[in-house]
Amino acid sequence: MNCGLSGKKPEFNLKRRFAVFVFAGVCLLSLSGYADNQPVKGVYPTVGQASWYDPNSTSPELFHKWGMTCAMRRTDYGKYYRVCNLSNNKCVFVRHNDFGPSEGMYRRGRIIDLSKAAFRKIADLSQGVIRVEVTQVYNAPVD
Repeated sequence: MNCGLSGKKPEFNLKRRFAVFVFAGVCLLSLSGYADNQPVKGVYPTVGQASWYDPNSTSPELFHKWGMTCAMRRTDYGKYYRVCNLSNNKCVFVRHNDFGPSEGMYRRGRIIDLSKAAFRKIADLSQGVIRVEVTQVYNAPVD
């Protein structure tokens, strides 16, 4: 019984197997969120959307939701920023200590995620997302 085999050995196509391996690796990296952990290159936007969050912090520092902190898609942790709500002109000073928002949210205009306490100083938590202006400051007052 031949079962459709002609007696020939199957060809071992190294290029095809390598291409499948590379494709699988690229798919795994994209699904794992690797691309989502890349900081913004170039000039960071100063006007955009902000939200509040309770993160799984990527910084070595413990997250305190009542602290005046923020997450930005930058890696210059420890710097201070003034965040002003453009609809009511209320401002808050925050320290950058985490990485975020996600790449998908960033592409839709989200430039900063604030701790719950920081967001509460400039807007009602029920608003969820607000339009803000973000400015780096060098001598930030402690709130």
